[in-house]
Order: sequence, then structure tokens, then C-alpha cells
Amino acid sequence: MDSSILEKVRELRGQGNSPKQIARALGMAPAAVAPYIRAVAEQTGGQAAEPEVAGCWINAGWSEGLAVPDTTGWADDAPDGQETAGTVSVVVARKHGWDKLSVCAYLVDVYCLGIKHALGPDVMSEVELHRFLPRYFRIYPRGWREAPLDLARHLVFGAVDYARDLGFEPAADFAATAGHLGAWEEKSAITFGRDGKPLYLAGPNDDVRHVVKTLERRVGPPPNFDFFAPMPESQISLGGHRLTP
Repeated sequence: MDSSILEKVRELRGQGNSPKQIARALGMAPAAVAPYIRAVAEQTGGQAAEPEVAGCWINAGWSEGLAVPDTTGWADDAPDGQETAGTVSVVVARKHGWDKLSVCAYLVDVYCLGIKHALGPDVMSEVELHRFLPRYFRIYPRGWREAPLDLARHLVFGAVDYARDLGFEPAADFAATAGHLGAWEEKSAITFGRDGKPLYLAGPNDDVRHVVKTLERRVGPPPNFDFFAPMPESQISLGGHRLTP
């Protein structure tokens, strides 16, 4: 048994990664990872405990366009109409030793593409974390707020599931950060898309044609989904449809 792989599995398991997540993070088949997971469990006397959550934060206005049951208690009192609607940022910090924190951050397209970008895990002090938060949430006019981990899980993993149903995988850097949210075996309580329908907001580095064609294959042509692509008029003809600002 490779000791370097065993140590990496121990680290990932300690972060709360599921066996499938560990296999993806290591680029190995689940069957090849399974003996290492069993060895870690035997050495620790059972399943490794997740590091304690030290804090969770989300941008105000995260819920615009989403359907969130009242029974969840996930209040969001920011007004509608923000330019950042559809883009959600989440930060999760867990204890790392006695005086440090392990921090992961997620940029989520809750209307269509799911995880656009993820950061971490980065080890930092509390002072460094409090410097990081205003930088990470700077695009949001209403700032950020503390949030329960359960909300973060339902938003991030739920957006991954929603995007996969539409044909889109999360950004590659998500695999290393997923464990900070814990194992996911649920169905999100949140209804994604803007008012329940996919809305593609084209980014400057997107392959717009690929995204639109993927949506057409999965849900059919507009008006089954909406899109907004701020491009010069000469570039906005696509498959007989016009992408209009």
C-alpha cells in the first residue's frame, strides 16, 4: 500500500470527503481507493471525524430568483434587482489545529452552470480570514452575512446537481474543496434557475456556443431557457437564435 496515497486519503477523509469525492480528487478508480479508506477507518477506530466548522458566510441577496421553502429558516432580506443576481459566493472555514483555520470558497452560478470557481483549502489565521472576507465578497453591494452550513451545502451541492442535469460539470478545482461542506447524499430544498427556468448569463471566458447548444439538447430551444450575452451584434447570432442584451 502506497504510504503517500494513504496519507492523502487520511487528509481528504478528515475533511469530510466521501469515497467518490476522494477518488475524483486523486484521479483514481473508486475500487482502487476503497482499501485505503478501509485502512484509514481501521487506524482511527471508525470513520474520521470532520474538523469543527469555525464559520460560514454567504453574500446578501443570494436567494434572488430562487425558490426557498419558508420552513428552512434561511432568511435573506436583501432587495431584488441586484446586478449580481444569479451569482452566489460562499465561504466555509473549519478548524485546522489549535490556532489556524482551513478555508474554502465557492463561486456559484445558481441559474445555470453551477460551480464556476472554487478556492482552497487554504490555511490562514483568523486575522487573515477577516481580511479575506471583504475582498472575496467585494462585488456584492449588500455585503455578506453569516449563514448555517446546511444552507451552504444545499446551495453548493444543489447547484452542482442542477447544472449536471443541464449537462454541465463543476469547475475542476471544486473536487479539492467539496469536503469542506461534508458528504452529500441529499436532494436540495432549493429550486434553482431564475424562477425555476435556466438562465444563462454568459461570462467573458465562456464558450457561448457550447453552452447554448448543450442547453438546447437538454431542455429544448428558447423559451425553454433564457440567456443574456453582452456581445457585439456581429457576434450574437447562434444557431438561428439571437443572443440579445
